[in-house]
Amino acid sequence: MDDVAALARLLWLDTLHETPARLSVDAFTAELARWWAAHRDSHLAFVARLRRPEIVGMAWVALVPRVPRPGATRRLSADIQSVFVTPDQRGQGIGSALVEAASAHATDLGCLRVTVQSGRKAVPVYERLGFASSRQFLQRSAGVGGE
Repeated sequence: MDDVAALARLLWLDTLHETPARLSVDAFTAELARWWAAHRDSHLAFVARLRRPEIVGMAWVALVPRVPRPGATRRLSADIQSVFVTPDQRGQGIGSALVEAASAHATDLGCLRVTVQSGRKAVPVYERLGFASSRQFLQRSAGVGGE
């Protein structure tokens, strides 16, 4: 939780090209702190620092409990989220190292699978890290069906 301001800054930078921000960075930092306090058991942040104290990269892992099955009463999956490295530090393997650390942690916790949703440009990176597309993994956008 000590890194919440730096993580908020990275999340802010990562979404600048998306929707216009409705909150200031400071207001978003407070919102992220509240959210993380409520989700600290299910969401872990992995950070990269260089020799300086500031954070230059992040990867989040969301832990998702799964419905128990006979013979497997403690089932868990993980989703890698919000991987971001500052533009000046890209291409040095920082993002890959963060994803590897987050994935290894999820596996150590007993996760049956680790997933990631990626932009097109990052797909080859995730494939090099052992992620593969699956015909069995399907998704539906909100608002489709049952409207």
